[in-house]
Amino acid sequence: MIAEQDDDDDRPEAIARDEVEVRARHESNRMSWNEGAVWYSERVEEDIEFLRAGKSSIHPIERRNIGDLSGWCARAIHLQCASGRDTLSLLNEGAREVVGVDISDRHIENARRTSEALGAPASWHRCDVLDTPHELDGTADLVYTGRGALCWLHDLDAWGGVIARLLKPGGIVHIFDDHPTAWLFDNEAEDLVSSGNNYFTHAESSKGWPDVYIGELAIPEEEQTRKYERLWSLSAIFMALRRAGLVVELFEEYPDRFWRCFDNLKPEHEGKIPITFAMMARKVAGAS
Repeated sequence: MIAEQDDDDDRPEAIARDEVEVRARHESNRMSWNEGAVWYSERVEEDIEFLRAGKSSIHPIERRNIGDLSGWCARAIHLQCASGRDTLSLLNEGAREVVGVDISDRHIENARRTSEALGAPASWHRCDVLDTPHELDGTADLVYTGRGALCWLHDLDAWGGVIARLLKPGGIVHIFDDHPTAWLFDNEAEDLVSSGNNYFTHAESSKGWPDVYIGELAIPEEEQTRKYERLWSLSAIFMALRRAGLVVELFEEYPDRFWRCFDNLKPEHEGKIPITFAMMARKVAGAS
């Protein structure tokens, strides 16, 4: 099932205009993810066995950038943690304790079920990432964001502020996500064909999930919750971190994928556009 997309996504009002609209979109995304997370629930036992075997779903690029966590990461906080597979993988990468935060009730239920089965040193918070509990402030050596996470947020400055307050002085945030350029091309075409999306203003809403990800839901389409996504430019992400007082130490772009996209692209086009990117920023000692 291909997600239904509005035809007027690029109208100026498609971008959330105030905090009320931001919160409304996040709440709609919560309900939509509760529907989609059923797919994850069916894979909890698989996740338990995967993690129990000491395996990790952390991407090789992430591992290269953040290194072995065993020497320095007492607590990693994963924002938008979904059902916790990546969060708990951080333990297998050497973190001593992990905390997961996600807006979806069902995702957090899955994460708790998995960590309890493993006896893992993990705790979970079901809330909008913008409401991450203040009890966690200043406790994170690493703030980690999930792959494919930023598009679901509609206030990056507030997000940057949360990251800054969670980090210990000297702590880092690592982001590895879809490159916004990937939104500008039709990812089902054989050639690099423009999608028509506006790099600076594109936002969209849809129902359903693509077959390459979750696929068709058991819920009739008319009863499915509408979800909202936003293309964030690289400068918007960079400046959100900078305005939060963090110092960006790494920024790289890659042709590497972490999910199925551009599957039909002809070989001669491979590697010609960035599909993913990474940023790493640090909270300097002495910062409030």
